[in-house]
Amino acid sequence: MVNWSLPEVPAGAALRPYDLRCEHRATPLGIGTPVPRLSWRLASDRRGDAQEAYRIRVHARGALVWDSGWVEGQDVSADYGGAPLASFTRYTWKVETRPGEAAESWFDTGVMHQDEWVAAWIGHDPETEPPFEPPTDEGEPRSARTAGLPAPRYFRRVLDLPPASALRIACSARGLYELRVNGHRVGDGELTPGWTDYRQRVPYQVYDVTDLAGDGPVCVGAILADGWWSGSLGWDMRQQAQRYGRRPQLLVQLVAEHENGSRTVVGTDGRWRESTGPLRHADLLMGEWYDARLEQPGWDLPGFDDTSWAPAGVVDTAHDVLVPSAAEPVRVTQDLVPVAVRPVGGRTIVDLGQNIAGRVRLVLRGAPEGARVTLRHGEALDDDGGLYTANLRSAEATDHYVAAGAPVETFEPRFTVHGFRYVEVSGHADVEVVGRVLHSDTPVAGEFSCSDDMVGRLMSNIRWSQRGNFVSVPTDCPQRDERLGWTADAQVFLPTACYNADVAAFFTGWLADLRCAQTDEGAVPDVVPHVMTERHGTPGWGDAATVVPWHLYRVYGDERVLRDSLPSMRRWVDHVERHNPDLIWRNRTGSHYGDWLQAGVRTSREVMATAYFALSAELTSKAAAAVGDVTASSHYAGLRSKIGDAFVRAFVSADGRVTGDTQTGYLLALAHGLIPEPLVPAAVGHLVADLEGRGRRLTTGFAGVGLLGPVLSAHGHHDLAYSLLHDDRYPSWGYSIKRGATTIWERWDGWTEEGGFGPVAMNSFNHYALGSVGAWLYGGVAGIGQEEGSVGFRRPVVRPLPGGRLRWAAASYDTPLGRLASRWEVDGNTLRLEVRIPPGAEATVYVPTTDPASVRESGTPVAAEGDGAALVCQVAPVTGEVNGEALVCRVASGRYEFTAAWER
Repeated sequence: MVNWSLPEVPAGAALRPYDLRCEHRATPLGIGTPVPRLSWRLASDRRGDAQEAYRIRVHARGALVWDSGWVEGQDVSADYGGAPLASFTRYTWKVETRPGEAAESWFDTGVMHQDEWVAAWIGHDPETEPPFEPPTDEGEPRSARTAGLPAPRYFRRVLDLPPASALRIACSARGLYELRVNGHRVGDGELTPGWTDYRQRVPYQVYDVTDLAGDGPVCVGAILADGWWSGSLGWDMRQQAQRYGRRPQLLVQLVAEHENGSRTVVGTDGRWRESTGPLRHADLLMGEWYDARLEQPGWDLPGFDDTSWAPAGVVDTAHDVLVPSAAEPVRVTQDLVPVAVRPVGGRTIVDLGQNIAGRVRLVLRGAPEGARVTLRHGEALDDDGGLYTANLRSAEATDHYVAAGAPVETFEPRFTVHGFRYVEVSGHADVEVVGRVLHSDTPVAGEFSCSDDMVGRLMSNIRWSQRGNFVSVPTDCPQRDERLGWTADAQVFLPTACYNADVAAFFTGWLADLRCAQTDEGAVPDVVPHVMTERHGTPGWGDAATVVPWHLYRVYGDERVLRDSLPSMRRWVDHVERHNPDLIWRNRTGSHYGDWLQAGVRTSREVMATAYFALSAELTSKAAAAVGDVTASSHYAGLRSKIGDAFVRAFVSADGRVTGDTQTGYLLALAHGLIPEPLVPAAVGHLVADLEGRGRRLTTGFAGVGLLGPVLSAHGHHDLAYSLLHDDRYPSWGYSIKRGATTIWERWDGWTEEGGFGPVAMNSFNHYALGSVGAWLYGGVAGIGQEEGSVGFRRPVVRPLPGGRLRWAAASYDTPLGRLASRWEVDGNTLRLEVRIPPGAEATVYVPTTDPASVRESGTPVAAEGDGAALVCQVAPVTGEVNGEALVCRVASGRYEFTAAWER
């Protein structure tokens, strides 16, 4: 079970590396990159500590395969530079720092060469067996959506292998699989192998099963379900299933390593046996049906009699689409005990107290044989206290369990996931329910807390929505018949996502799917993986092709994401320019949703589109410069300048007004530098006037909401930003929180006092896009960020913004260098600021104060304007002047405690 909190940094006097990663993952199995990147973070309790040099040594099978030698500098990552990596091999590596200590880790390789695959794709011929027909209960008609769903298949093979010192399995599926060896489940991944564009890329996982093999025969088994491959997907009932294929397929390759160095390699083929079992159907949207009376005990053990099972069919031998899994899998990370259980109309309603993506574990006592227990899932309750499911649309989100008649039985679905807070249980009364939280197990990277309960609840809701919607890919909602990787949602939320979790590996895989989905002319689809062929090239959505790779590079400092993505970035910008030679984006705008779900206004779509056009051109120029392509950088910089001129001519008036006069219009123009400098104060004034004229209420949708805090703060209107943060009137974040929300709502009017539930056609209560304010809580309120030209937080900035109702706020973030943290507290007329800077960083700290001469660091005066006060511990003023009511200090790594006079 994973604890969703920031891990402790190892304490100690000496500089020390920790949190070693290979390809952004800790101790990964199945690395397939020929030149993987090795990285580490640094910790030290001494001020001014910095790495002067590092040395990496890598061993395999007891032999040294690479020694980097001592490399001068403060880099905390290096590309492997040794002998070519061998397949299915464990590599141990050690990094030493000077000064400092050493730390060790390891990684395992997968299939390094495509010709090493021997396994075939196997499956079942559905023509040989009719589909499962669920029975019809009295008064309960059978669902037309589930009547024809196929039963998952069970596969097995027993292998007699020579004694092995190591045993590894590479496994994948076109569909979903659960792997088993000698009666034990293998690994803790859920919904494996995950969702990608299976036509282009099918990920595989590698497992070390040495401890499960024993000394005798080895039975390898697997359960195979439809998943995203051939199950229900999206809202179009005419094309909801079989998006990629008719039936799922399984691929397993076992590699046994023997003491003499030889290997035995065995793969799936026609000698495997297959059958049905107690799982009668399993669908991501519809749910599962499990009949415990049909269990076959021991089916995954060597001694089981499988003569009644049929030979598996070999359906494909191609391996060209197989790729190693790039990110941590979906896992169960938390259990939730119900906060309330109550009967409603002969059924039991269970309240988990938290909206989640996941499933339940059901324990039944005394259920008679054949009793069917039904679990229905929903995010909310209706006015009568019953389960509200109208917003699920065609997703049934219903699980069925047929009891075997044992005194105690336990059921937990395998191949479905629901978005829910409430569970309705019917069919048996003596039950226990535990909520099981599922999401891609991205490592926790940041925490934010403050003195205001509502703001704390807002951050909690943001984090829960991120968890609930990062399920293999970044989705829009986990409950209804959609759950698609909408590109705009991902790009607007990415800054917040990066603060909350390390999403480098997660988004690296998603970007690979985006590049695969891009059309020949450069258009990017609205959803990735791409399953909706008619939707391409939408402003703000297609721009994920530029925004996502650039932000990942800025945060993690890995230029490979730019090298991989730059051709895609260029093709996207070229596509928009080709169809809009006057540089106002009017043509080929795809679905053009505008500022999606804005409240009561309509931002000019041409303003929004052209602002994104300018942004994408600028980011493409910066990306080209970062990888050394001077010519391309110059070209796109020139294009960005021309787009900016065209934007001003078309949309900015002489008094600084932006066409449409909406909050999002001003926010986009100001955030992306599209207002001429002399007109910026006027444009800011118009933005402020709109907010004030509406009683300090926002109107922004997806495109604008994340810019509110940063733009207002950048132009000195912290008070207005805080007013929006604390507001609990409609529309606001506080409005939903005041009404019990535990995740971010898709729309501001998901539920209102006047109208009740919002439009059934599109009303999720777990959707992270409007939670993009989270980045401002970290980077604005708590003030942790980095300088504009910095990459990988080499030059962090701590610039907190005390204000609003907050008495204190704190944030910690694991940068690629190490822990960066800030905590401020106002006590009377004194402000205390505690700062932690990671080793090797040069940070700028803005100490909020109304009297620069009052600033002390650990009790010692900090010099200001040459007044001769003592300097301590590398603390030094940058200018010696008050900068927006802050004394600006340059500090090295370490912990600092400032006090200053502060009057609100």
